[in-house]
Amino acid sequence: MQKRVEGDFDDVIERTIAALEDEGFGILSDIDFGGTFEAKLDLDEEYRNYRVLGACNPGLAHQGLDEEIDLGTLLPCNVAVYETDEGDVVVSAVDPKRLLGLTGNSDVDFISEEVTDRFGRVLETL
Repeated sequence: MQKRVEGDFDDVIERTIAALEDEGFGILSDIDFGGTFEAKLDLDEEYRNYRVLGACNPGLAHQGLDEEIDLGTLLPCNVAVYETDEGDVVVSAVDPKRLLGLTGNSDVDFISEEVTDRFGRVLETL
């Protein structure tokens, strides 16, 4: 699930977080790969803007863990925001149906459908 979004990188990050919050997701982690690579690696050039937001809807996570205790290994759901080589900004969300399908437990299908719907609305608003 992804979309090219108009605007500068920092603005798209803010809009993405706001849209996720509107759909009931909190941000549990915010990984700045560009900043981390620059700080930890001896790169010859600056790395592109690339952040991964760990999004979690507490109610859905609680229901999911009640149905599949090992679901925690797949949480939170990642939403990547990055700049392309052309300078466009892309928001890319994990496909919840494929991710939760890894459990092999159909009892969590309703959660994957709900998260897919919510992520779809997030991308539509950006």
